[in-house]
Amino acid sequence: MVVETRVDLPLIAILRGITPESILEVSEVLVAAGFTKIEIPLNSPRAIESISLLVSEYGTKEFELGAGTVTRIDLAEDVLATGANLVVTPNCNTDVIKMSVGAGCITYPGVVTPTEAFNAVHAGATNLKLFPISMVGVAGMSTIKSVLPKHINLYPVGGIDATSEAMAPFLNKGAKGFGLGSQLYSPSMSINEISERAKAFVKVFSTCK
Repeated sequence: MVVETRVDLPLIAILRGITPESILEVSEVLVAAGFTKIEIPLNSPRAIESISLLVSEYGTKEFELGAGTVTRIDLAEDVLATGANLVVTPNCNTDVIKMSVGAGCITYPGVVTPTEAFNAVHAGATNLKLFPISMVGVAGMSTIKSVLPKHINLYPVGGIDATSEAMAPFLNKGAKGFGLGSQLYSPSMSINEISERAKAFVKVFSTCK
C-alpha cells in the first residue's frame, strides 16, 4: 500500500485481541485517523501473522509497527523476523531491549520505578512506557522525567481515555504521548466505533499538547 508522507503522532494503538482476519481493516481506519504507531500484543491470536500482514501492508519507513507483551528473547526474535521495527514490553527486560536495539528496532520497555527506568535507558531503550500509569501518577511521572536524559520520552499506558481530563495533566508535566488500549480498541467493537474512537483520541490529543 502506498502511503502519503505522514506527521508522526505520538499515540500507540494497542490492538490486544486483534486477529489476522481483521488487522488490515482495523489498521486502515487507524491510519486514516492519523495513527503511525501500531502495537499487536503477542497474547493476541496468531499475533505474528497479524504483524507480518501489517508490515507488508504499510512498511516501516514512516510507521512504527510491531509487537507488545514481548517478555522473552525468543519472542523478540519471532517479532524481528517479520520485519517489524517496534518492540514494546510490559516490563524491563534488558536482554530483550539490547537485542531489539541491536537489530535496529524502536523499543518502549515498561517501567514504574527510577531503577527500572535507568536500567532500560542504559540498555538502549528508545523511549519508556510507564505501565501501569496508575502506579506512577502525574506527580511520579514528573519526578522520574526530571532525572532522565532529555532525549528519553515518556508514554503513560493503562486506562487513558479520549478526554482532556485524562491526557492534559500528563502532557502538561512532560509526557510525549500515550499507549492506548481497550479505550481505543477491543475485538467486540465495530469498525465504525473503532474509527470514531481513533478520531476522538487524535482530536483531544491535538487540543491538549
